[in-house]
Amino acid sequence: MNDCLFCKIVAKEIPAEIVYETGRALAFRDINPQAPAHVLVITKGHYSDAAALADADDGLADEVLKAAHAVAVMEGVAEEGYRVVFNTGPGAGQTVFHVHAHVLGGRALTWPPG
Repeated sequence: MNDCLFCKIVAKEIPAEIVYETGRALAFRDINPQAPAHVLVITKGHYSDAAALADADDGLADEVLKAAHAVAVMEGVAEEGYRVVFNTGPGAGQTVFHVHAHVLGGRALTWPPG
């Protein structure tokens, strides 16, 4: 997708503070953090949302979730607890239509969110 912000980050056309990378996933710090630890984990290939990721084949969703956990460990929030959030569709608050998991931690996270 030529106009996708996250595709441009994957292509290194737009800078981001990358904290973790696998063959098919990339993790970078959110530019508007909502918690002390707030990292986005995206697919390197373009999938519009979590529903498209769920339809992807060969373990891609598993790779994204494992990357999210690795980020939580690296950020030092895995032991105390962290949240992984996929916003799917505009009604859920998705603003960039390239699937991404928010990994949040480092403070008390209330329920329900939003």
